[in-house]
This record gives sequence, C-alpha cells and structure tokens, in this order.
Amino acid sequence: MIMAETATLSSNFQISIPKAIRAAHHWEAGLTFAFIPKGTGVLLVPIPEKQSLRGLAKGASPEDFRDRSNRA
Repeated sequence: MIMAETATLSSNFQISIPKAIRAAHHWEAGLTFAFIPKGTGVLLVPIPEKQSLRGLAKGASPEDFRDRSNRA
C-alpha cells in the first residue's frame, strides 16, 4: 500500500497526519508515536499499549537461545 500524502509543519511545529493515512492504519486520537531518525528523514512508529502486548511471547523459552557470540 503506497500512499503519497503531504502535510505542512505549522508555526507551532505541529503536523496533522492526513486522514487517508489515519484511516488506513486505524490510528485514533491520543495514540503515542516514536520518531526514529532514518537517514535524512524520520520514521514515525506508533507505540503499542502494554495490554496489546500481553501474551506476545507466550511459549518463548529463555533456554537454548543464540546471542551475538555464537552466530554463524
């Protein structure tokens, strides 16, 4: 899904996310975002609420994992 949308930085340094983008991602008011520097731009990523992460690692075992020292 490629959408070319634009927004203008206001004098208060605010940007409104275009409606088509908000609707496509189901973003609602009050959602918190992280700004991640990426080359000459910025990646905008929504931060999930804790309750939505519940059970994400269900069944994961801390045993038998690989770390940087034993990667092939």
